[in-house]
Amino acid sequence: MVDASASFDGNRLTATEPSPRALPKDAAGLSVWVAGAEALAAYAGFCRSALCAPAQGAIWILNWAAQVRLDPIVATLALEGKPVLALALEVTRRGPFRVARFMGGRHANGNFAAADPQWLARADVAAIRTLLAAIARARPDIDLIALERLLPDLDGVANPLASLDHFASPNLALAVDLDGGFDALLARASGKRKRKKHRSQTRKFEAVGSHRRITAATPDEVNRLLDAFFEMKESRFRKMGIANVFGDDHTRAFFRALFGQALAEQKPSFVLHGLEVAGRLRAVTGSSFLGKRVICEFGAISEDDLAHTSPGDFLFFDNIQEACETGFEVYDFSVGDEPYKRLWCDIETRHFEVLVPLTLKGRALAQGLRQGTRLKAFVKNSPVVWKLTKMLRRKAAGQPAPAPVEDDS
Repeated sequence: MVDASASFDGNRLTATEPSPRALPKDAAGLSVWVAGAEALAAYAGFCRSALCAPAQGAIWILNWAAQVRLDPIVATLALEGKPVLALALEVTRRGPFRVARFMGGRHANGNFAAADPQWLARADVAAIRTLLAAIARARPDIDLIALERLLPDLDGVANPLASLDHFASPNLALAVDLDGGFDALLARASGKRKRKKHRSQTRKFEAVGSHRRITAATPDEVNRLLDAFFEMKESRFRKMGIANVFGDDHTRAFFRALFGQALAEQKPSFVLHGLEVAGRLRAVTGSSFLGKRVICEFGAISEDDLAHTSPGDFLFFDNIQEACETGFEVYDFSVGDEPYKRLWCDIETRHFEVLVPLTLKGRALAQGLRQGTRLKAFVKNSPVVWKLTKMLRRKAAGQPAPAPVEDDS
């Protein structure tokens, strides 16, 4: 473990000898320490009282660290010896660069670092820069700290990392306001058409056999739903001509451990749902819960003989209805702007990115990543260019144009 005090001005890093007394007078009482895997248990303990997003929560962090065999780093800012802000990161290789990022990579969305709620009301950028400088001192091998897909606020509490230099993420996050309950929501969102479609889907399902919505409540059910989901995603990504981010064995083991361990919680923080028709799973979603918000972390459909009935849309209808009935205020579809989400959503959120170069190499990488983000934003915000990009991607993978069925996340 390294205990460090330092200052960071965005371009140049300086660090003092490890002593809380070396901090500026306006930061009296603050101290910083940076550690590896040995600090994960303390981080998990801090999360019990901290405000944080699901991908920064203890169950996510501990299972990712256990299953993915990463190089972890935990940086903690403390006030009078009590933790007030903590970053649980993994150090990964990106070509010749070493990058510290949130654990989970692309699977970590809507990020909000673990922080003490009372401290957040008076958080200042100087303290956060001190934390980043401590990382640079403890790990001089790191070229860049990349904090991506950050929430601008969490339940109305501003994200303290927004005080750093930042820029917009290329993807929107979409959600639906559940105010007034399910009937009120449908009244605002073409409810008559949605109910009619749901009844029509039910008749089509019943024509081929029984159907049911499953909430995974046992380890066997978790594995069954995840097996189906991984197979659905493998097929989907292959047809789209893009890499399967769920294909790695360690990543799959992480999700099995995550949803399996959540079963033991009094109120599970991660839950799987599935739609079974005629004995086969046709759609699967994985959700997390944060305060009054349900977050759809991922979803997929089986592209089989019933794909034309939009089983994913049917499952979302039931998931959203249950969220209303159990008192949630927001159903969050997470990152990605897709037509099936637009059928429901009335809330748009633009995440933001923070890139902190710690070396000259890191500055070069940060500049490249910023330019890449601008290009992605241009492509995805241009319907014609985005449609052409997806068509070329499918052709490169040797796949025909897709049938007119719903997309998945």
